[in-house]
Amino acid sequence: MQIPQHLYYSTEHLWTKAAADGLWEAGITDYAQDLLGDIVFIDAPAVGSKLIAGAPCGLVESVKTGSDLHALVDGEVVEINQALINAPEQINDKPYEAWIFKFKPSKIDSAKNLLSADAYQTLIDGM
Repeated sequence: MQIPQHLYYSTEHLWTKAAADGLWEAGITDYAQDLLGDIVFIDAPAVGSKLIAGAPCGLVESVKTGSDLHALVDGEVVEINQALINAPEQINDKPYEAWIFKFKPSKIDSAKNLLSADAYQTLIDGM
């Protein structure tokens, strides 16, 4: 299972990283996509919607089940990855390249409340 060191993680199995355009990308982890199985649908948060850390903001559905997406931090959604919405199975192939949405965090230091790769590894080892 992959857990890239350069990303930040949530306890709800989302990852995030700063993008070149100054926004942050968010997607689901390799662990999450493995649990879900073949992903068939994504209900991403709408552009302009406000994110509240830990609150549901979207949905990922697989052939097995559906799972809420929970906001990593407070912020605002600014872009949706339409190519991924049209081909959600990309998450199964490359979970850390398949960002679901981009957001602008409310606070510049928002990442300090997220998990490092090592902390995320410890979390999933305990499950």
